[in-house]
Amino acid sequence: MTEVLDRTTGRDDRDRLFATAPGSAVDLAVPLGPLTLANPVMPASGCFGPELGPLLPVRELGAVVTKTVFAQRRSGNPSHRLTESALGMLNSVGIPSPGTSRFVRDVLPRYREFGVPVIASVGGLTVDEYWQVADELAGAECAAFEVNVSCPNLEHGGLAIGADPAAVEAVVAGVVARTPLPVLVKLTPGVTDIGEIARAAEQAGATAVTVSNTFPALAVDVRSRRAVLGNGVGGLSGPAVKPLALRLVWQAASAVDIPVIGCGGISSARDVVEFLIAGATAVQVGTATFTRPYAMAEIVRDLAHHCAELGAGAVHELIGTLRT
Repeated sequence: MTEVLDRTTGRDDRDRLFATAPGSAVDLAVPLGPLTLANPVMPASGCFGPELGPLLPVRELGAVVTKTVFAQRRSGNPSHRLTESALGMLNSVGIPSPGTSRFVRDVLPRYREFGVPVIASVGGLTVDEYWQVADELAGAECAAFEVNVSCPNLEHGGLAIGADPAAVEAVVAGVVARTPLPVLVKLTPGVTDIGEIARAAEQAGATAVTVSNTFPALAVDVRSRRAVLGNGVGGLSGPAVKPLALRLVWQAASAVDIPVIGCGGISSARDVVEFLIAGATAVQVGTATFTRPYAMAEIVRDLAHHCAELGAGAVHELIGTLRT
């Protein structure tokens, strides 16, 4: 593992990242309903697993979000599953899952070792499966659920559920009824009105909404005249989608009274500040961690400086301050 660290960050970078974070007078804490995070930065579901723990000081993050768990074991989509795009990446991983039993027994304890709140991502191909997963995770030692109704890279089910306000409301209401934990809802960008979907989640009892997942996209191999990804279409993420995600966050935050978690193209503390100003209470980082596994730790350490430059003594002072 030392060789991996040296190759990924360099020994000097590794020592700097694992050092104690510098103190700051800026209060970075943010509330998500009854759950308070030490800072607003966490990984996006599917972009961080326990195996990445040695590459950054995870204890400095606000929370960790698990990979999405389904009721039964899933192998995911055929290869190729990833391909680069201009200022971004397309993925069609298909969300492999060990199933709930193995997740609780073997995977969740490894996330808990980091000592920060663990948010379990809940998936389903049908409304009933979401409820089944929530039932089977009852009593599991996690801080919150994130209900992933926005899976554009699944072979069927996810996108249709996330685009239908009635289906979102049914899924969320069922999960809320099955757990005392905060319930976050990860929304899809592939809708006409993100505010309508956010309101459906709020009405069903959601604690917060995450906006948003990847954008449906296609990459073409001109020689073979075939799709590059094995599943055909995939999800676009990275800096290319940040302006789109910012707009969706602003629209969702304008439509609901619950917190919004911003996600899409975040790779720096400045990006985080933009999302906060647009209305996000917290953020998730995804694609940036593929090339810079330590990106989230850098963002947390730079965030207080950016807040101070804007005259904010606490990160919550920036939330929703966009002037229009």
